[in-house]
Amino acid sequence: MKHLIASTLLCALPVIADATAIEESPWAPRAAAYRLTLFMGNLTPVPWDEIERSWTSPAPGSDIQVAPLSRVSDNEALAINQAMQAEDRQALFEASTTAIAEGILRHLDVAKTALGQPEAAREVAQAAALFRAFEDGIKAADTSAARDLGRAWLVLNSTLGSAGVLGNGAQTVDADQFAEAQAIVAAYIRANYLPSEYAQRDKLTPLPETVVLSGEQITMPATLPPGSNIGDQAQLPRLVLQFEEAGEDEANLPLVAYGDMLFDSPEIFGGPARELGIACSTCHNRSDVNRDFFIPGLSSHPGGMDVDGSFFNPMFNDRTDDHLDTPSMRGIRFTAPYGRDGREPSLRRFIRNVIVTEFAGKEPTPFQLDALEAYVKQFDFLPNPKIDRSGKLTDLASDAAKRGELLFNTKFAGLGDKSCASCHTPDRQFRDGLTYDIGSAEPPFPGGTASAFETPTLRNVNFTAPYMHDGSLPTLASVVDWFNDTKNLGLDEAQRADLTAYVEAVGDGEDPYQVFEGRNSVFRLSWEELTTFASTLDTLLPMQDAENIAVLIDTVAPDLAADASVMVNQNAKPEIYEFAAILRAVGDASAEGNWTEAIRQWELFKSMQAEIDERMF
Repeated sequence: MKHLIASTLLCALPVIADATAIEESPWAPRAAAYRLTLFMGNLTPVPWDEIERSWTSPAPGSDIQVAPLSRVSDNEALAINQAMQAEDRQALFEASTTAIAEGILRHLDVAKTALGQPEAAREVAQAAALFRAFEDGIKAADTSAARDLGRAWLVLNSTLGSAGVLGNGAQTVDADQFAEAQAIVAAYIRANYLPSEYAQRDKLTPLPETVVLSGEQITMPATLPPGSNIGDQAQLPRLVLQFEEAGEDEANLPLVAYGDMLFDSPEIFGGPARELGIACSTCHNRSDVNRDFFIPGLSSHPGGMDVDGSFFNPMFNDRTDDHLDTPSMRGIRFTAPYGRDGREPSLRRFIRNVIVTEFAGKEPTPFQLDALEAYVKQFDFLPNPKIDRSGKLTDLASDAAKRGELLFNTKFAGLGDKSCASCHTPDRQFRDGLTYDIGSAEPPFPGGTASAFETPTLRNVNFTAPYMHDGSLPTLASVVDWFNDTKNLGLDEAQRADLTAYVEAVGDGEDPYQVFEGRNSVFRLSWEELTTFASTLDTLLPMQDAENIAVLIDTVAPDLAADASVMVNQNAKPEIYEFAAILRAVGDASAEGNWTEAIRQWELFKSMQAEIDERMF
């Protein structure tokens, strides 16, 4: 139900996330292009066009909107271009690594000649911004060198010299110390990123060359490329749950509450998804769609992704570039079969496919599948007073929408003597449960069979732009135009406007976004959800279910602590850390089989929750 964003800006590298996404600081253009090259160069197939754009156009995640190739030397640009044209991964790795390494050395040389002047600080900053492209590789493989280099960068910044402001705060230049620190950085860069010959790389990483040649097996933490966004969208969607509308409390529905927790938990996934803190709710935020979700190389547009590519689960990589728009899960109990092509007849099989096939998780237990299915079946559509229970327009709809309703039910030769309503059937939630090839996807090869896609619902469709299976159309008006043009419907401008007005009336919904004000804060929402998740321990502890307790603790405890950063009442932040520690103690005791201690800590948790609840906002 949540996936809150801590507004912390990181000046270092991408980090492994828990359930709370962290926004990283922008990258220098060359460093951004380099990291994009490494990430996309490891995809299968390699998206060469996107790699080329990351060098020849402003790179995603850059702090300055310039083409990175314009910041390298002519010879370096030539080598990078030649490697991209040849689609040679190794050559591109060598050329781009050389460009970053030489750039670091050049900036430090210029800084050395400008000591005592403002230019020196700018040049050291640019060198450090490029060094960031290598830094996590060094930290992962050579911790001793990482510490030495960290100290060297501190010396470089502290020995530059400064005239101060009006003579105040002046710092003297220490050229000797600057030179010593520069020598440390330069020697490491030359030995590890400017070798006479690079080792062949199966996987492109910023690991130091000396470590690669040693044969030591180093596992790099999973990272995303610059320009990625896996945090929540700015406006959180309103979540409509069937049991809440009926006046029930989720804490009284332990199976649903546990499924809610699993929906927010990266622990059920494997590989990079788990490392990066990606959960079901990352893409399907609060039952709807995270329209800001974007990973360069995996997403063709915000709110979509190629889910069967090589990054998350190489075993099931279909080796095709087929980015899909993320569908809303509102009203999902009405929308079988599941998947864009309707491949899964049951919601249970669809959930298992997402966990195991798409995101490399281990086989979920029957209890976990029961819980997830029970929870997502509670997702409901936003109420829409413009349509009645049979899908017909009410008096609240506009005259244009009512004219459009007639067109929606009109048969057209271009639709095979069917109407729009033949597939988007109003009294069946504006769908028919079937799949069609409507010409929106190209065949996989000349003469091949194009993909067929299930009929999507039109309920609440106003809030799920862009449209079509691949997100290729930005507005509902453009969808109407597409059908008019490709199916020769013959609608004039006024008719197209009326038909659009009808679809917008059907696709509307009341109060689509969560409103935060006063004590009803972002953190308060998080607090209520996480403590509800924890309430399932009342069921799990008597069952002595150590496995599912561990999943819950590993999800909720770190999320509680991380979300404290968005509290309005910052004075209560220490209590959150203590509260999370008690929950962790429950997990530790249950893992050891000390159920008496686990229950004691759980009772302490509930007592503290009641005591501090009023301060949690």
